[in-house]
Amino acid sequence: MRSKKVIRNPTIMKIIFYGQACFGVEFGGKHLLFDPFITPNEKAKGININDIKADYILLTHGHQDHIADAETIAKNNEAIIISGFETSVFMGNRGCKYHPMNHGGKWKFDFGTVKLVNAIHSSSFPDGSYAGNPHGFVIWNDEACFYHAGDTALTMDMKLIPMTCPKLNFAILPIGDNFTMGHEDAAIAAEFIECDNIVGCHYDTFGYIVIDKDAAKESFSKRGKMIKLPEIGETFEI
Repeated sequence: MRSKKVIRNPTIMKIIFYGQACFGVEFGGKHLLFDPFITPNEKAKGININDIKADYILLTHGHQDHIADAETIAKNNEAIIISGFETSVFMGNRGCKYHPMNHGGKWKFDFGTVKLVNAIHSSSFPDGSYAGNPHGFVIWNDEACFYHAGDTALTMDMKLIPMTCPKLNFAILPIGDNFTMGHEDAAIAAEFIECDNIVGCHYDTFGYIVIDKDAAKESFSKRGKMIKLPEIGETFEI
């Protein structure tokens, strides 16, 4: 049974893609930033992290390609880190503000509600130490709801999202294969989460995850889904 909360007239959200799994989303009057991996990314050399605005930085797990610039951007903006307990404390020990969470829990912030949902992946900090379990985020307020899956395989737990959260306006799913699900499984994930508008991530950054974009689009179109494959630095609206 779906959550009773249904968003009747969703607002248009402004989104910018910074590469890999990093997105900026203007939501609830705040700047949300996900998984900032920019400075070490050769494909994102045109982006100056000192220009990025962030009120909150949401980290799906502790791998370098998701937290590389989190500390710098957080301190530049006095932003609050939102993540699992271990990753939040790790960032707190580096002098960042943080709000720790864990799987299945939700919290109402000044921009909306954040719920941590399951992801199947691994997680460690750049020094190899334990970073807790990886996760995704479902985020909603009275105007819209979206899902950032983080790094994950296809999982039956995705079917719980439409049962426990408002209907999704869009979802960000990894499609690069090898380290996460590929586009074929991601298209199935779109069905599981009952979402027609998908934004792809975690692809083309380096050799292991270079994809055939036409094949990816075909995987989604066969299931009646739309997928957007943004260019790094591209701003778009949903």
